[in-house]
Amino acid sequence: MKAIVYTKYGPPEVLQLKEMEKPVPKDNEVLIKVYATTVTVGDCRARSFTVPRSVWLPARIALGFRKPRKAILGLELAGEIW
Repeated sequence: MKAIVYTKYGPPEVLQLKEMEKPVPKDNEVLIKVYATTVTVGDCRARSFTVPRSVWLPARIALGFRKPRKAILGLELAGEIW
């Protein structure tokens, strides 16, 4: 499968199209073939790590200190369960 990933925080240029291994769902999960997805302001802020100073430390803990904890952004999608 193909995915847009980021391995460091920064401008849109840190995003890369990569071939990823197809995930194998566990017993309580489903595999979804994605037809469409969105880019939200939350994705942009996570990618560039632009957060208010008051939540800087909790955001670093949640998103990753030195590099992003999850390489693939996004939570919203439209697709078909396989």
